[in-house]
Amino acid sequence: MSPEPLLAWQSWPFMERPRTSIVLVLFLILLGVIVWQLAVVQWNAPAYYYLGMLLVLASLLPYFIPTYYELTDYNIEIRYLFVRITRRYSEFGCFYQDKRGIMLSTFKTPRRLDSFRGQSLRFSKSQAEKEQLIAILSRKIEQRY
Repeated sequence: MSPEPLLAWQSWPFMERPRTSIVLVLFLILLGVIVWQLAVVQWNAPAYYYLGMLLVLASLLPYFIPTYYELTDYNIEIRYLFVRITRRYSEFGCFYQDKRGIMLSTFKTPRRLDSFRGQSLRFSKSQAEKEQLIAILSRKIEQRY
Protein backbone atom coordinates (compact mmCIF):
# COMPACT_ATOMS: atom_id res chain seq x y z
CA MET A 1 0.00 0.00 0.00
CA SER A 2 1.48 3.33 -1.04
CA PRO A 3 1.39 6.36 1.23
CA GLU A 4 -1.19 9.08 0.70
CA PRO A 5 -0.03 11.41 -2.12
CA LEU A 6 0.74 15.03 -1.35
CA LEU A 7 -0.08 15.95 -4.94
CA ALA A 8 -1.25 14.04 -8.01
CA TRP A 9 -2.06 15.15 -11.56
CA GLN A 10 -2.15 13.99 -15.17
CA SER A 11 -0.55 15.44 -18.28
CA TRP A 12 -1.46 14.39 -21.82
CA PRO A 13 0.06 16.82 -24.34
CA PHE A 14 -1.56 15.16 -27.38
CA MET A 15 -5.06 15.98 -26.09
CA GLU A 16 -4.16 19.22 -24.29
CA ARG A 17 -2.59 20.90 -27.34
CA PRO A 18 -4.76 20.00 -30.35
CA ARG A 19 -3.17 22.46 -32.83
CA THR A 20 0.34 21.29 -32.05
CA SER A 21 -0.84 17.68 -32.23
CA ILE A 22 -2.36 18.17 -35.69
CA VAL A 23 0.85 19.79 -36.95
CA LEU A 24 2.91 16.98 -35.42
CA VAL A 25 0.79 14.24 -37.01
CA LEU A 26 0.97 15.98 -40.40
CA PHE A 27 4.74 16.30 -40.02
CA LEU A 28 5.05 12.60 -39.14
CA ILE A 29 3.01 11.67 -42.22
CA LEU A 30 5.22 13.87 -44.41
CA LEU A 31 8.34 12.43 -42.79
CA GLY A 32 7.03 8.91 -43.37
CA VAL A 33 6.46 9.62 -47.07
CA ILE A 34 9.90 11.19 -47.52
CA VAL A 35 11.71 8.42 -45.67
CA TRP A 36 9.70 5.80 -47.63
CA GLN A 37 10.78 7.37 -50.91
CA LEU A 38 14.39 7.52 -49.80
CA ALA A 39 14.79 4.19 -47.99
CA VAL A 40 12.42 1.90 -49.88
CA VAL A 41 12.10 3.34 -53.38
CA GLN A 42 15.62 4.71 -53.92
CA TRP A 43 17.77 2.46 -51.69
CA ASN A 44 15.56 -0.64 -51.80
CA ALA A 45 16.19 -1.08 -48.05
CA PRO A 46 12.83 -1.18 -46.19
CA ALA A 47 14.56 -2.12 -42.92
CA TYR A 48 15.94 1.44 -42.72
CA TYR A 49 12.44 2.84 -43.13
CA TYR A 50 10.95 0.71 -40.38
CA LEU A 51 13.88 1.25 -38.03
CA GLY A 52 13.90 5.01 -38.62
CA MET A 53 10.17 5.43 -38.12
CA LEU A 54 10.26 3.21 -35.04
CA LEU A 55 12.98 5.40 -33.48
CA VAL A 56 11.10 8.62 -34.28
CA LEU A 57 7.80 7.35 -32.88
CA ALA A 58 9.44 5.83 -29.80
CA SER A 59 11.11 9.14 -28.96
CA LEU A 60 7.74 10.93 -29.24
CA LEU A 61 5.74 8.33 -27.31
CA PRO A 62 5.46 10.36 -24.06
CA TYR A 63 3.70 13.08 -26.06
CA PHE A 64 1.02 10.68 -27.30
CA ILE A 65 0.17 8.83 -24.05
CA PRO A 66 -1.09 10.21 -20.72
CA THR A 67 1.42 10.59 -17.91
CA TYR A 68 0.38 10.41 -14.25
CA TYR A 69 2.44 12.13 -11.57
CA GLU A 70 2.22 11.50 -7.84
CA LEU A 71 4.29 13.13 -5.11
CA THR A 72 4.43 11.47 -1.69
CA ASP A 73 6.47 12.32 1.40
CA TYR A 74 9.56 10.46 0.15
CA ASN A 75 9.12 9.70 -3.57
CA ILE A 76 8.07 11.01 -6.92
CA GLU A 77 6.16 8.45 -8.94
CA ILE A 78 5.62 8.80 -12.68
CA ARG A 79 3.36 6.36 -14.52
CA TYR A 80 3.11 5.93 -18.26
CA LEU A 81 1.08 3.29 -20.06
CA PHE A 82 3.07 0.25 -18.87
CA VAL A 83 6.01 1.91 -17.11
CA ARG A 84 6.29 3.13 -13.52
CA ILE A 85 9.24 5.27 -12.41
CA THR A 86 9.80 5.93 -8.71
CA ARG A 87 12.57 8.28 -7.61
CA ARG A 88 13.47 9.64 -4.18
CA TYR A 89 13.79 13.37 -3.58
CA SER A 90 17.32 12.74 -2.27
CA GLU A 91 18.44 11.81 -5.82
CA PHE A 92 18.01 15.43 -6.94
CA GLY A 93 20.25 18.38 -6.16
CA CYS A 94 18.14 21.20 -7.58
CA PHE A 95 15.09 22.00 -9.69
CA TYR A 96 14.08 24.70 -12.11
CA GLN A 97 10.99 25.67 -14.04
CA ASP A 98 10.66 25.91 -17.80
CA LYS A 99 7.68 26.76 -20.01
CA ARG A 100 6.05 23.31 -19.83
CA GLY A 101 7.00 22.05 -16.37
CA ILE A 102 9.72 21.45 -13.79
CA MET A 103 13.09 19.82 -14.41
CA LEU A 104 14.61 17.95 -11.48
CA SER A 105 18.39 17.89 -11.77
CA THR A 106 20.72 15.33 -10.21
CA PHE A 107 23.34 18.09 -9.94
CA LYS A 108 23.52 20.99 -7.47
CA THR A 109 23.20 23.47 -10.38
CA PRO A 110 21.41 23.13 -13.74
CA ARG A 111 23.47 21.27 -16.37
CA ARG A 112 23.04 20.19 -19.97
CA LEU A 113 22.91 16.55 -18.83
CA ASP A 114 19.66 17.16 -16.95
CA SER A 115 17.49 15.85 -19.78
CA PHE A 116 19.38 12.53 -19.58
CA ARG A 117 20.02 12.12 -15.85
CA GLY A 118 17.28 14.25 -14.32
CA GLN A 119 13.50 13.96 -14.39
CA SER A 120 11.00 16.22 -16.09
CA LEU A 121 7.61 16.88 -14.49
CA ARG A 122 5.19 18.26 -17.09
CA PHE A 123 2.36 20.54 -16.01
CA SER A 124 -1.22 19.80 -17.00
CA LYS A 125 -2.94 22.19 -19.40
CA SER A 126 -4.55 24.17 -16.56
CA GLN A 127 -1.33 24.22 -14.50
CA ALA A 128 -3.50 23.97 -11.37
CA GLU A 129 -0.79 21.92 -9.63
CA LYS A 130 2.03 24.40 -10.36
CA GLU A 131 2.09 26.41 -7.10
CA GLN A 132 1.63 23.40 -4.84
CA LEU A 133 4.27 21.43 -6.80
CA ILE A 134 6.83 24.23 -6.42
CA ALA A 135 6.05 24.51 -2.70
CA ILE A 136 6.53 20.74 -2.15
CA LEU A 137 9.76 20.66 -4.16
CA SER A 138 11.09 23.72 -2.30
CA ARG A 139 10.69 21.81 0.99
CA LYS A 140 12.09 18.53 -0.33
CA ILE A 141 14.93 19.62 -2.65
CA GLU A 142 15.63 23.19 -1.48
CA GLN A 143 17.89 24.40 -4.35
CA ARG A 144 15.71 26.24 -6.85
CA TYR A 145 16.94 28.08 -9.92
